[in-house]
Amino acid sequence: MDRHVRLLGILASLWGALATLVGVSMLLLAGGALAIVADPEATAVSFAAGLTAWIFASIGVFSLVWGVAHLWVATRLRRRHARGRVVMLGLGVVNLLVFPFGTALGAYALWVLLTNEGRRLFVAPHVEAIR
Repeated sequence: MDRHVRLLGILASLWGALATLVGVSMLLLAGGALAIVADPEATAVSFAAGLTAWIFASIGVFSLVWGVAHLWVATRLRRRHARGRVVMLGLGVVNLLVFPFGTALGAYALWVLLTNEGRRLFVAPHVEAIR
């Protein structure tokens, strides 16, 4: 089961890096839409550009937070911190809604972390042996 926890940490890191990349991209797109809003000659499209900038910025910030959360929990999983297990269980439940790759990651996280063997890896005596 130790191998599965390591793999889950790697997959969470990849998922977090991808979400962070999406967040940065969306913030850059929001900046482009704001440039249209700032253009004095683009009065006909300034409302649409402003709305687009707001939506892109919101998605970008959410994606950045989501990605950083996955990157953080991946380091906690690798170090066998109990808090990392609990947070990954929560993220895994929400990931079930992100079809198809989030669903696979969420199901795998729930399977790995809810089994008795997976749970034992995060108990204090085993954690002390790793450090």
